[in-house]
Amino acid sequence: MSEAVAHRPFPGGGGAAETPRVLDWLRRNLFSSVFNSILTLAVILLAALIIPPVLRWTVTDASITGITKAACDPDGACWTFIRTRLPLFFYGHYPPNQYWRVDLAAALLVAFSIPVLRERIRHRWVYVLLLLVVVPVLDGALLAGGIAGLDPVDTNLWGGLMLDVIIAFVTVAGSLPLGVVLALGRRSQLPIVRGLSVGFIELWRGVPLLTVLFMSAVLVPLFLPQGVSVDRLVRAMVALILFNAAYMAEVVRGGLQGVPEGQDEAAASLGLHWWHIQAFIVLPQALRIVVPGIINTVVDLFKDTTLVTLIGLFDLLGAVDQALKDPAWLGLAKEGYLFAALVFFVCCFAMSSYGRSVERRLAARH
Repeated sequence: MSEAVAHRPFPGGGGAAETPRVLDWLRRNLFSSVFNSILTLAVILLAALIIPPVLRWTVTDASITGITKAACDPDGACWTFIRTRLPLFFYGHYPPNQYWRVDLAAALLVAFSIPVLRERIRHRWVYVLLLLVVVPVLDGALLAGGIAGLDPVDTNLWGGLMLDVIIAFVTVAGSLPLGVVLALGRRSQLPIVRGLSVGFIELWRGVPLLTVLFMSAVLVPLFLPQGVSVDRLVRAMVALILFNAAYMAEVVRGGLQGVPEGQDEAAASLGLHWWHIQAFIVLPQALRIVVPGIINTVVDLFKDTTLVTLIGLFDLLGAVDQALKDPAWLGLAKEGYLFAALVFFVCCFAMSSYGRSVERRLAARH
């Protein structure tokens, strides 16, 4: 016992030993050559020139109190503009007395997403099915209203970050299953199925997304029968589903190619049908492999939702644009677009971080 106490390291005693280790890291990573040393010093100098004025503008001289632009310090950022316009940025023109419906819809989405994102959980496929099928129906009914005593709210009033999340979620819920079907079809032994799948994928991958959105907004109504109309938001989401399904299919196909062919043959020798083999043996492994790739596709999709503002939908970027046109808040474009960029960065960084954690877990298992 006395020997154990005698040999116990003194708390904080490793500080001197850590210093050479830090210096060695700096020498190996930042000052390993003349060029790297010059580059490191240049970056430090550039940071010293840029960071202080940015901090002064965003923090030290910034204003967040008051209710008008006159309350803001002209030398700093006017965060008062952001604070007073937060409802517009988050909810669009949704009726203020109905904000609770948006909050409840978001809570349902988060509650059903948590079990799917957990590392270890039984019957994950049940939660995935609930998330992709049940939640869109519940949230859609909750937001649109007109049932169960809820006041109807036209989709023209939907906007802000709420609209970006809705579009991204519905697009993922529709494009992922369709992408799986297309990936399986591309590997089919039937020429007609393989040809149709390849044709669909290459068609949508070869067309710019902006063109697809304009087609959904302008051309599709021209081909509808007289007296028939489809909501503009629905048309945009269908276009995004078809477009992103092609990219999901390629991601899933990479996972299917990573599953050893011997597993198909072993399952077939046991008398399992093709659909059973794909559903219970191949797809679970393939989807587990490509989770990081799927998340990267979702991140790209979430950023692409800002393009809907070009076809008249009122997303977060559209809300910022409208707020900047208010005569009472002219000249605050930097604050508005910086806020929008920060919101998208936080959301995308969170998704990317989850993707990296999944990738590390998969690498550790192999």
